[in-house]
Amino acid sequence: EPAEAAAPAKAVAEPEPAPAPAPAPAAPAPAESIAADVDARVKVAMKARDKVLTSTLRLIKTALASAAKDAGVDAVGDDEAVKVLRKMAKMREESIDMYVKGGDEDRADAERAELVVIGEWLPALADEATVRGWIQSLIDAGNGGNPGKLMGMLMKDHKEELDGKMARELCNAMCE
Repeated sequence: EPAEAAAPAKAVAEPEPAPAPAPAPAAPAPAESIAADVDARVKVAMKARDKVLTSTLRLIKTALASAAKDAGVDAVGDDEAVKVLRKMAKMREESIDMYVKGGDEDRADAERAELVVIGEWLPALADEATVRGWIQSLIDAGNGGNPGKLMGMLMKDHKEELDGKMARELCNAMCE
């Protein structure tokens, strides 16, 4: 009888460890920082021999490392990483405009490809209708007439949520 009692206990203990490993890999993924995600993707891109992706990810990794060094920390947090990526995206957008005006579509396409990769970690910016609504609410509150003043107030409240160039154009148009 003791041998039979031990066998069922053993059978009950075996199924429990199987479900335990499943949640373990899922736990680190949401907590992974942008910098850690970029590091992991560099390795994947290198293994896949994707030169464009590898190059772009290395540029991002270098920019994040540089920002961390400037701040005197080992790695930047996600908020700072988003600022670095926004700056990189803005530079790409300006380059695309210059290359298109200069008639160099190949370079513009290369910059567009980099911009797509950089954009994967950037939160979406507010659309034109939303920005118009914010500007109109400032005007309704008695702050209209001066596009510069409106822009300052708008940037103070929504800097990380909007495209500054679009906001400036809308402020100028709505104050006319």
